[in-house]
Amino acid sequence: MSLSSSSPTTAAADAAGRAAAVPPPSAPAPVGLREALRFWLMLGFISFGGPAGQIAIMHRELVERRRWISEKRFLHALNYCMVLPGPEAQQLATYLGWLMHRTRGALVAGGLFVLPSLLVLIGLSWLYMALGQHPLVAGLFFGIKPAVIAVVAQAAWRLGKRTLRHPVLWLIAVAAFAAVALLHLPFPLVVVGAALAGLLGARIVPAAFASGGGHGAAAGSGLPALIDDHTPTPAHARFSRARLATVLGAGALLWLLPMAALLALQGAQGTLPQMGWFFTKAALLTFGGAYAVLPYVHQGAVLHHGWLSATQMIDGLALGETTPGPLIMVVAFVGFVGGWNSPDLAALLGPGQALTAGVIAAVLVTWFTFLPSFLFILAGGPLVESTRGHVALGGPLTAISAAVVGVILSLALVFGRQVLLPQGLAAGPDAAALGLALAAAVALFSGRLGVIPVIGLSALAGLVLTLSRG
Repeated sequence: MSLSSSSPTTAAADAAGRAAAVPPPSAPAPVGLREALRFWLMLGFISFGGPAGQIAIMHRELVERRRWISEKRFLHALNYCMVLPGPEAQQLATYLGWLMHRTRGALVAGGLFVLPSLLVLIGLSWLYMALGQHPLVAGLFFGIKPAVIAVVAQAAWRLGKRTLRHPVLWLIAVAAFAAVALLHLPFPLVVVGAALAGLLGARIVPAAFASGGGHGAAAGSGLPALIDDHTPTPAHARFSRARLATVLGAGALLWLLPMAALLALQGAQGTLPQMGWFFTKAALLTFGGAYAVLPYVHQGAVLHHGWLSATQMIDGLALGETTPGPLIMVVAFVGFVGGWNSPDLAALLGPGQALTAGVIAAVLVTWFTFLPSFLFILAGGPLVESTRGHVALGGPLTAISAAVVGVILSLALVFGRQVLLPQGLAAGPDAAALGLALAAAVALFSGRLGVIPVIGLSALAGLVLTLSRG
C-alpha cells in the first residue's frame, strides 16, 4: 500500500498560493450624493442619545459598517469639532459630508441632522402649548430619561475604548472628569488645559500622541475605507485664501440679510431681532455642547428676556432629550414658546396667530444658532485637514478628545443624579427609575438591542409604571 503525502515545503507553497489567489479586501465603491443623502436623512431621525450617542451612531455606521471613512480620519475630524462652540455631533456630520461631497455634502449632512428634530420639536411644542401637561406624556418621559443615561454611558464607553489608548490619555480623561464633576470648572477652561497638556505631551511622550491617541485602526476591522488613512486630501478640502474669503463673505451675508429684514420689520427691540442676536451670541460664545449652553440660554431667555418661564425651560429640556437631533435643539422650543407668548408678534400678525408666531420664531432661532456651525466647518475644515500626521498640531486635539471622554461621564453622572435621586441622596434612589436605567444598560452593553428599541421600550415601560401608580 502506498501513501501519498506532501512535504512541508510543498504544503507551505500550496498555502501561499491559495492566499495569493484570494484578492485583498478593497475599499467600498464611491458613494454618490444621493446615497449619502439617504443616510443623512436616516441619521436625522435616529440620532438619539445626545452628542455621545450620536457620535457613536456615526462611528458605527460610517467607520465600522459602511467604511466610508477610516478611524483616523473620523477621530481627527471629531477632535476639531470638539473644540468648537456649538453642537459637536452636528458639526461632525457637516464635516464628513463636506469631506465626501464638497459644500453640497456639508449642507445636506448638517441640514438633515437638524431638520427632522426641528419639525418634531415644532409639533411637540404646539401640543405642549395648546394642550398643556398630560399624564401620558409624563409617563413616557419617566421611562425615557433613565434610558438616556444608559445611552450616554455606553456611548462614552465606546468613545473611550477607541480614544484612550495610552496611560497619558487616561490621565487626561480622569483629570477632566475631576475638573468638571468635583471642582466644577467651566468646560472652556478644561479644553484649554487639555490642549496645553497635549501640546506639551506631544513633545515629552510622543508615543501617546503619534497616532492621534485614539487614531488607531478601526475597532474590530482592518479593512480599507473609502476615505482611508492615507487617502490624499481632495482638492476642495485644501486650503485656499480665495475660498476662505468666499466662505466668510457668504456667511456674513447669510447673517446680515435676515437680521436687516427683522430690524426693518420690528426694530431693534422686537422679539425676533432680539432672538436672532441672542442666539448668535449663544452659538459663538458657549463651548462644550448643549449642556454648556443651557445655563446661558436659561439666564438670557428666562431671566433677562422673559420669553418663557423656568418651568417651561425644564419641560423644553425634557422634550429635547427625547427627540432625535442635537440637544441644543431645545432652542427651537425656547423660540417657539417665546414667539407664541410675544405681544409684539401678536400685534404684527393679528389675533389667533400664536402658532404662526411660534413657528416663525423657532425657525429663525434655529437659523441663527446653526449658521456659525456651518461656517466653522467650511472655513476651518481645510486647515484641519492640513494638520493630519503633524504630531505637534495633532497633540492638542488628541488630548481634547481624551478630556471629552471624562467630561461626558461627568455629565452622565449629573444627569443620573437628577433622574435617579430626585429627592436627594438621603431619600435614596427612585427604584423604578434605577431599574429602568439598569435594564437599558444591560440591553445596550450586551449588544442585544440598539439605541432606538431601548428608548422605545423604556418609554413604554415608563408609561405602564406611571399609569399603574394611578
